[in-house]
Amino acid sequence: MHSNHIVGDVPVPVDANALSLLMSSVGVRAGFPSPAEDSKVDRLDVSELLVQHPQATFLIRASGISMVDLGIFDRDLLLVDRALTAHHGDVVIAELEGEFTVKQLYDRNGIVKLLAGNKSYPAIVPREGETLIIFGVVTWTLTPFRRANVRFGRCQ
Repeated sequence: MHSNHIVGDVPVPVDANALSLLMSSVGVRAGFPSPAEDSKVDRLDVSELLVQHPQATFLIRASGISMVDLGIFDRDLLLVDRALTAHHGDVVIAELEGEFTVKQLYDRNGIVKLLAGNKSYPAIVPREGETLIIFGVVTWTLTPFRRANVRFGRCQ
């Protein structure tokens, strides 16, 4: 069984209806704080930002820790676009012999394999006669940040 398998039998389609949130025109520094600037507030349509192909985009939940070095954690939601063609280096949802997994695609010089984002997990190399299907390309992850603080061991 491969780690970071897909939870649930049916992907959840994304509703392309607009979800508009307030967005500041001023960025926030991740370094030293600076004095507050006057900022303009606009509205941002989140679905327009996240969803390029509404009819081919769905959400699916990751399970496991094999992709943590690429920022995909247990129980994260993955936004997957089935209309995109997967390229070398893309994070994909793949089906190998009827089992789904999320991995990074390696496709060079006729060699295709699925790489984990955690050094503790080996690459998945399809054997002769096995069927590998790239189901879609992961375009975004949604990580609950409150849960992430616990995961990274901060503020304990």
